[in-house]
Amino acid sequence: MASRRDFLKTSAGVGVGAAVGLGKPASLLGAPAIRRSAVTPVSVASGNGLESVATAVSIVSGGGDTLDAVIQGVNTVERDPNDSSVGFGGLPNLDGVVQLDSSVMHGPRRGAGAVACIEGIKTPSSVARDVMRYTDHVLLVGEGAQRFALSMGYQLEDLLTERSRRRWIDWRATMSDRDDYLTLEETGHAVPGSSRQEDYGLGILDSHDGVRPQGTINCNVIDAAGDLSGVTTTSGLAWKVPGRVGDSPIVGAGLYVDNDVGACGSTGRGEAVIKTCGSHSVVELMRSGMSPTDACLEALRRIVTFTVEPRLRNEDGRPSFNVNYYAINKNGEYGGAAIWSGARFAVCVDGGDSRHEDSAYLFERNG
Repeated sequence: MASRRDFLKTSAGVGVGAAVGLGKPASLLGAPAIRRSAVTPVSVASGNGLESVATAVSIVSGGGDTLDAVIQGVNTVERDPNDSSVGFGGLPNLDGVVQLDSSVMHGPRRGAGAVACIEGIKTPSSVARDVMRYTDHVLLVGEGAQRFALSMGYQLEDLLTERSRRRWIDWRATMSDRDDYLTLEETGHAVPGSSRQEDYGLGILDSHDGVRPQGTINCNVIDAAGDLSGVTTTSGLAWKVPGRVGDSPIVGAGLYVDNDVGACGSTGRGEAVIKTCGSHSVVELMRSGMSPTDACLEALRRIVTFTVEPRLRNEDGRPSFNVNYYAINKNGEYGGAAIWSGARFAVCVDGGDSRHEDSAYLFERNG
């Protein structure tokens, strides 16, 4: 007869496996925890996506495809020169060049496409969709991504607006101590806005502080049939090392969609999301039965555990940066969560106006 200790060890193993989607028959791995027949169309996005979620819900409510809906939603932000986080007018890299990243996933067709470090194309999300539709690849980067976009009829344009160029020049004058640009101490003048390092896109704070511009937009949608799609698009970390790729164009990090379970995307420090396979983790946690909000919070706890570098932790040992997740499950239930309090996300439910809701969070921000 098996001992009581052996029984408990076996039971514990089954419980852990179930929590992460292990130990189930392969035929059941795609099944959601709870499934209802009627779904109300809903879209969630990062805080800069009020117009995006309204557009997405309007399109799917009219019978449009879910992926077309979220892409048309974020196109409005990508083309907006006054949004310094995405597309046209996005803040440039170290060399003053705007490099864009995006990924898309189409739930019904199990499709994915992405581009990274693409230059001169306002709407990288649309190019990512074309990668999915017209190639056997998932990710194109740099010059190859640009050449593909041009072959598909996209126009090459200068994405650096006068406003974003001015901010790059201000940053260069502020941060450099090894060239002909004077430092603040040498000039005796402060750069407009702020002189703190984190204000210039170095990954310490996020947009909800009212300090750093939000670096990304994610948008996910579900239609009345329960089909899902998602997109994440960004100009990336301001003043980044040329060629840097964050989480946004990486399937499973900045975006993940499983049409049997749900969709999730992220904004914030991309390196932290990449190391924890963030959006994929959220979807798998929803598969195990967690609500969207609880799944987002659990994935954020993994980031806290993975953050061991002293330069990335505050005096309390907690992350000195923020990450935000936005998720919808197969039933149309949604949620958003962040490491730090104060974040908000955009949501639109069919029949209502788009609005902001407060994100759940792990830690209360002081001040």
